[in-house]
Parts: sequence; structure tokens; C-alpha cells
Amino acid sequence: MLENISLAFQSIKSHKLRSFLTMLGIIIGIASIITIVSTIKGTNEQIKQSLIGSGNNAVRLRLCQDNSEYDLSWNPIPQGVVPITEDTRAELAGIEQVSDVSLYLTRQYSDGIFYGDQAFNGAVIGTDPYYFTTCGLGLRAGRLFTQEDHARCRKLCLLDMTAWSTLFAGTDPVGKTLEMQGEAFTVIGIVDSTSIFEARIETVNDYYSFNSSTGGTIYIPIETWPVLYRFDEPQHVAIRAESTDDMTSIGQKAARLLTEKQVLPTADSKLSYKGEDLMEQAEQLQQLSNSSNTQLLWIAGISLLVGGIGVMNIMLVTVTERTQEIGLKKALGARKKRILRQFLTEAGVLTGLGGLLGVAAGIVLAKSISSVLETPTAISIPAILIAVLFSMAIGIVFGLLPAVKAANLDPIAALRRE
Repeated sequence: MLENISLAFQSIKSHKLRSFLTMLGIIIGIASIITIVSTIKGTNEQIKQSLIGSGNNAVRLRLCQDNSEYDLSWNPIPQGVVPITEDTRAELAGIEQVSDVSLYLTRQYSDGIFYGDQAFNGAVIGTDPYYFTTCGLGLRAGRLFTQEDHARCRKLCLLDMTAWSTLFAGTDPVGKTLEMQGEAFTVIGIVDSTSIFEARIETVNDYYSFNSSTGGTIYIPIETWPVLYRFDEPQHVAIRAESTDDMTSIGQKAARLLTEKQVLPTADSKLSYKGEDLMEQAEQLQQLSNSSNTQLLWIAGISLLVGGIGVMNIMLVTVTERTQEIGLKKALGARKKRILRQFLTEAGVLTGLGGLLGVAAGIVLAKSISSVLETPTAISIPAILIAVLFSMAIGIVFGLLPAVKAANLDPIAALRRE
């Protein structure tokens, strides 16, 4: 085998230009596949991170009616839904792959909130001490709520970046006072949150959700919630998964547990807790992206087929050129299997080398496209290995006919041919 590989490299070296042109189809095909696969992988990761949030593995579970969120902005407090206890919270935290759990209250759309003459029309969230770590929210300025703030029901608030920009036009808000439902709330900090994804408005709930997200979010301690709204409103739950891939299963388990424990048999049968299945949404978007890119992969595969035909053509020429050499070897006792292995090895080395060059070209091309067009790419190691092995397989498949032709040459006729 080593001798055959050495002979293959000698043949390539003696016909450099011809060998390169033969490999060119393989190089282009492999480079195209590596570039497309890298772009697909990068785009899928971007979809996941854009929808879920980079490093934010929080699953939100809300009380729903007929699969739509039960919004307390205009609905009465539902009968038969009891507040979530610390025991239930502990059970949620005990679900496998769950790292943290938070209980919170929310208004998707709020009114009666002002800073001077500037009105606020975003969301208000009542947070417990675990909310910011569970949801992966950082602090840009000021401070977060302390245990004492929660215990003393202090009328304090935090703003996200959008609310800060809307109400204070980028000036320092810490220490300023907001009027919220006729009550004075002091701003103590800014939460460094980002927009998760572009809204798609199809229902009334989508409209109010998007309307609140464009206005930003104000956070208050959950103990202060009744000062602005009502007592004993059913809480929502945020659960932080240890891995993004666990979000769907954790959301399903937690939703079942909450529905069983918090929604009494006397409640409306249409009420239940449901989780935002962002992973499912991400997978659907990824499938749409993959379906269009699959066509490009088929086109790249055709170029590999063309490259394989080129290899077969050159190997047939090589057999013709080396007819006397083959005849001499067979006259000296070389068997058909040896001649067959020699030419198959040469074809495999030729296409394998083309595959390696194609991988290098594909990586460079993927990085260049990412830099110029500012599109995400992620190099796939399995794709590289498969591409190289596939290119060698093409050499063996398309080199089989020339190798068989060489192995079946009549030694006497081969020696006589000029």
C-alpha cells in the first residue's frame, strides 16, 4: 500500500498541471460544500441565539386560556387558580437540568406611568429575588433590588434599556422618581437587556406583547405589586435550564407540574400553564433555512460528480500512456489485483489531495464571506472529515473502470503497443 501511495505521488509530481486541473473539479465541489455547510451551521446558531438569547436559557411559563396568555390587564383574577407556594417552587427547582427558578407578575401593557410629561406604555414586571439571575439579565448602572427592599416592600424600580431611552433620553435616571398609578417610585438602576427577536403580529395578544416590548420594561419588587395592581394574582414562572437543548423538555415538565398543582378542578377547564417553546420556534426557522440551502448542496454535489468524471477521464488517459509499463509488470508476474490496487490508490490519492485542498479553500472562502457580508459561519469538523473521505471515495469509484481496464490488459499486446 505504501509503495502504491509513493507511486501515486510520483505520478502526480511528474504531471503537476494535469493533476491540478484534474483535481480542480473536486476542489471546487468540496470548497462549495464546506462553505455552504459552515454558513448553514452559523445561520442556525444565529437563529437559536437571536430567538432564545445568547447564554440565556430561561423558559417562561404563563397561565393560558385556550392556548393564549390569560392577560390580567383587562381580565378578572381567574377562579380556581391558587398562588404558587415555596414548596411548588422547590419542586420546580428539583426538575433535572434546572439551575434556577423565579416567580414573577407582569402586565404586558401598562398605563398611568409618567416621568414628568413623558408617558410610559411598556410592560411592568414584579420580580422576586431570583428573577434577574434566572433570566440572565445584567446590570448596566445603579443596583438591583436587595433582600431588604423585598422585605420592606420599598417602592423602587429598575428600567431596561428601552424604557431608559424612552423616559430619560439617555440621561442618568438613578435617583429620579416615576409616577406609577399615582404612587412615587424611585429609579435605582438600569438593566442591561436586549431585544430577543423581531415580532410577528398575528393576534391581539401579539400586538399588545409587541407594543409593550417597543416601550420597554419597568421592574418592581413583587411584594410591591399590590400597591399598583391587585392582590393574589396568579404568578408566572421563569426557569433557567442548564443547557439550551433542555429548554423544551424542562418547559413541558414544569407546565404539567404547575397545571396539576395550581389549577384546581373547580377552575375553568381551559386554563393551564404553558411554556414558551422557543427551541421549537428556532428549529422551525432552521428547517426553513436548511430547505433552501439543501438545493445549494445538491448543486455542489453535481460539481463533485463532474470532478469524478474528470478523474476517470484522466485515469483512462494514464492507463493508455502506461500500457507498456503495465505489460512489463504483468510479464514479470504482477497479478491483476496488484495492478488494480495501484491504479485505485492513485485515483484515491489524487482525489483525496483535491479534497484536502478543497477543505482549505472552503474554510478560507467561508471566513471571507463572513467578513465581507457580515454573515455568521461555523466550521464543521464532521463536514470536513466527511468531505475528504467522500472525495477519496469518488476517486475509487470513478477510478475503478480505468483500473479494471489496466488490470485486464493482455501483457503481450501491451508490450507490443508503442
